[in-house]
Amino acid sequence: MNRPAAPRDSAPMKIAATLFVGLQYLLPHHLLSWLMHGITRIEARGIRETLIRRAIDGYRVDMQEALESDPAKYRSFNDFFTRALHPEARPVTQEDDLIACPADGTLSQAGEIEDGYLFQAKGHDYSLRELVGGDLEMSRLFEAGSFATIYLSPRDYHRVHMPCGGRLKKMVHVPGRLFSVNETTCQRVPRLFARNERVISLFDTDIGPMAMILIGAIFVSSIETVWAGPVTPARQRVRTWRYGQQPEPTTIALEKGDEMGRFNMGSTVILLFGKDAVEWVDDFTNGTATKMGEAIAAVT
Repeated sequence: MNRPAAPRDSAPMKIAATLFVGLQYLLPHHLLSWLMHGITRIEARGIRETLIRRAIDGYRVDMQEALESDPAKYRSFNDFFTRALHPEARPVTQEDDLIACPADGTLSQAGEIEDGYLFQAKGHDYSLRELVGGDLEMSRLFEAGSFATIYLSPRDYHRVHMPCGGRLKKMVHVPGRLFSVNETTCQRVPRLFARNERVISLFDTDIGPMAMILIGAIFVSSIETVWAGPVTPARQRVRTWRYGQQPEPTTIALEKGDEMGRFNMGSTVILLFGKDAVEWVDDFTNGTATKMGEAIAAVT
């Protein structure tokens, strides 16, 4: 007689998850990510094509959506991983009173920022102020506001787009660890998103302040923005860039649906809005798949 499958919360699975997370505390996160940075940029034909083919087969990547559908045309694995899509593959909601999803992925959490804290997973939350690198002025903009956390898996499209039009005010790089950001780790590592390396982009919009926070993770070898290029890897100290004011008077304005950045390997986007700015749509619920451009909130 065949033995029945172990239940999802079985003791062996709990032990495996505990070991998986415990090992991450010991791993040299940045060294491993530096090595991945080099591997994913190898242009030797045999190596790059093998990596790309295995990713397509293993993650069931739909290459018909890609602007370049021929895997052999990509210069490196990273070139493939950050591939552009056909514009019609991700139509962006054009209604002025609707907020567009910034990325393909899975909604991890969405809700209100309560007493200065964001919900991470059962038994875990983390401080808004810590998330934004200790910036008290920025954290005050989002007190009692709304947040959404979207996880990008390796099979997803890895460019991040604007959920609404905005003018860039500030970009902050906050160094940190590079824990995995999958569900297992989120459930077991306290303050995960406030501990990992991240790039914070603060925008002025017609509905008030909006922040997009790109979270680093193990093997995420680089985070880029369209206006600054690669921001990580970087020196392990907080750095701030200001825009539209001295000493950087350049004004950077992006429209809804414009690309604002990308992950070189997958990770997580956290979206912040101010108090009473938006209301998440009914079917924007935890665990649902998201597509860049679809409506996820209504302007209130």
